[in-house]
Amino acid sequence: MRRKYITQIFPFLTPLRVAQRKLFFYTAMRFDRHTYAKVLQNTMFPHKLFSADSGLYNTKTGFDMVYQENKVFNLKLAAKTLNGLLIKPGETFSLCLAMRYADKHTRYKDGLEVKYGKLGTSYGGGLCQMSNLLFWVFLHSPLTIVERHTHRVKDFPTMRGAEPEGVDATVGEGWLDLKVKNETALTFQIAIEFDDTNITGSLLTNNAIPFTYEIDGKDLSYFSLNNAVYQEISIYRREIAAHTHKTMSERLLYKNLCLIKYQLPVGTEIQERGLLTA
Repeated sequence: MRRKYITQIFPFLTPLRVAQRKLFFYTAMRFDRHTYAKVLQNTMFPHKLFSADSGLYNTKTGFDMVYQENKVFNLKLAAKTLNGLLIKPGETFSLCLAMRYADKHTRYKDGLEVKYGKLGTSYGGGLCQMSNLLFWVFLHSPLTIVERHTHRVKDFPTMRGAEPEGVDATVGEGWLDLKVKNETALTFQIAIEFDDTNITGSLLTNNAIPFTYEIDGKDLSYFSLNNAVYQEISIYRREIAAHTHKTMSERLLYKNLCLIKYQLPVGTEIQERGLLTA
């Protein structure tokens, strides 16, 4: 049986533990020799490197839709600290740092969040949709992924556009972050927009670049182990010459593994496996 965290046994200690983690989290960032992106610019760059949409409302969570409304509120609040943010040469983007004071004047609402391995509601819940979207956008750029964490458990089907399974990034202030570093001579700019049904994330540049990028998920499989079902997939990236459309390179970025806790579509092949491979 899995051991309980001290805050599960004594819930009143949770605020103290969270404050402690955040203190260590941001103090470590002050001394990690990264220069973090902090400059917001109202004027948007002219060159759009990549753009992607993500649906705002998921009807398959099993929870009241009020938490989807709350999530949208939280996303729009966080977007105010992200829209127009510059990532200059040599700088590192930290999603947690960028959103750190988004709720300083207006508080987040309760949204869905996985806590202690269970899906429930929590203050500021739903912001992982922002990290998922930005991670997908960053993959289509020459920015270097410094830190990324997968969702180890999926409690309900994810709304997907063009992105394959296995492309996600969870964040938890004080614990987990999404970071990318700009090791190029270009300056990049994040753009976030909303309409009635979608959030759109874009990455802009001050100068056009001669490459585009394509992301593929390969070898998607599901397997059963100890009465649980897992999803496994390999994520590849191709670099393509913008003018000739010739593939210049292709490489494996990472392999993704997560536990599936929802009913898969009828007919999905589920293999029997004795050992985890990742």
